[in-house]
Amino acid sequence: MSGVGLSVRIPVGGVVLDADVVVPGEARGAVLFAHGSGSGRHSPRNRYVAGELQRAGLATVLADLLTMEEERADAVTGHLRFDIGLLAERVGGLADRLPGGEAAGGLPGGLPVGLFGASTGAAAALVAAAARPGGVGAVVSRGGRPDLAGDALRSVRQPTLLIVGERDSVVLDLNRTAMRAITAPVELEIVPRATHLFEEPGALETVARLARDWFLRYLAGGAPPA
Repeated sequence: MSGVGLSVRIPVGGVVLDADVVVPGEARGAVLFAHGSGSGRHSPRNRYVAGELQRAGLATVLADLLTMEEERADAVTGHLRFDIGLLAERVGGLADRLPGGEAAGGLPGGLPVGLFGASTGAAAALVAAAARPGGVGAVVSRGGRPDLAGDALRSVRQPTLLIVGERDSVVLDLNRTAMRAITAPVELEIVPRATHLFEEPGALETVARLARDWFLRYLAGGAPPA
């Protein structure tokens, strides 16, 4: 399903963040991507997943969580990419702007919002979701670090899908531990033979399919359009 794409700048928490918004015709929900450490809206893996969601009738918002100045500083120090509180504040601020379409590239009002987090972005997404039980409808984590969400995990009320590569053993163990702290509906999907970046043949396609089906189930209430 084709969509209209726009590059926008969204004010959040005293800064202005760059974002790419794609809205397919008759969008059934909107998914905001929370990128991992050292990554941003140009991540090829997240852009691939976003494309599959768009084809299923879901609007996507890929936003940088750091400004250009912050990214330059973080490239030297690495201190902001693990500042889960800051990242969660910005993910939450972006999510708050989406339902009414305000400053979000003409996103239709009233769409249910989901969060897709990768690496440390998954922790930020879960913290933001925990603070918005009525504003976020579902969460998906790809190779994420949900353990970094800490005590917020127990406050997550949204259906949560954790996707981890079979060969990403350390992250897999961390996800299994975090899963036990989440009292909302939660599932762990292990992608066979995949490592942390899901670079193996078919691995990223599996991630995209799992995420698409999860968001359609909990945001749009059904299967993808024909």
